[in-house]
Amino acid sequence: MRRLDGWRFAVPAVCLVAGLLFAVSRNAADGYDLRGGRTTELSGVVREAESQVGQAQARLGGLRAELERLGAAQEGSDQRVSDARKAADRLGARVGLSPLRGPGLSVSLTDAPRGPDGRYPQDADPDSLVVHQVDVQSVLNALWAGGAEAVSVADQRLVSTSAVRCIGNTLLLHGRTYSPPYVIRAIGDTDRMSAALDAEPGVRVFRQYAQVYGLGYRVTADEAIKVPGYSGSLRLDKAQEVPR
Repeated sequence: MRRLDGWRFAVPAVCLVAGLLFAVSRNAADGYDLRGGRTTELSGVVREAESQVGQAQARLGGLRAELERLGAAQEGSDQRVSDARKAADRLGARVGLSPLRGPGLSVSLTDAPRGPDGRYPQDADPDSLVVHQVDVQSVLNALWAGGAEAVSVADQRLVSTSAVRCIGNTLLLHGRTYSPPYVIRAIGDTDRMSAALDAEPGVRVFRQYAQVYGLGYRVTADEAIKVPGYSGSLRLDKAQEVPR
């Protein structure tokens, strides 16, 4: 009888736990965030770090302006300063420090549209409906392979030390975060870069997903693409110009 009494109390408890598990699974399927506190905490950390980066970049810009002013003042009286500034100006375009303008392509990548309730369709895999780091990287690889002379993502110039990463559904570049659509601009031979985009396997996969799930992929050619100069820090111990 004691064993029967134990089962009489255990069975309702098991059913209650199972019901809770089903409810949690249902919420997850409907798109609710089961770890909202953790997500909010990480978002706050990212925003704080981005604010610190912005302040540091502002200070860097001020120091560079002061350095430019002092260099210009010394250029007329010191030949060594004049030669160094000419060499820096000559190499600045090659390493991405100078803004450029010319013919090129603009590539836009964006997530699939959400429904009227702000959620994705329940029968679709959420990973298939958003732009991933590999998608952005595939476009960049194709543009470089197609002979791009200068490339920017959003409003930032890419240089040899740039790394494009994704944190959740945002893109992280040079300490700043961006949300889709991700706009990539490249200066160079438009026909060659277009052919490279068509041939890149990662881009072809993304275009297939775009057709099935409605993600955004648009390529436009322009005779006056603008790419800004890189304004961040260059931490290079050694560097050598490579003849082209």
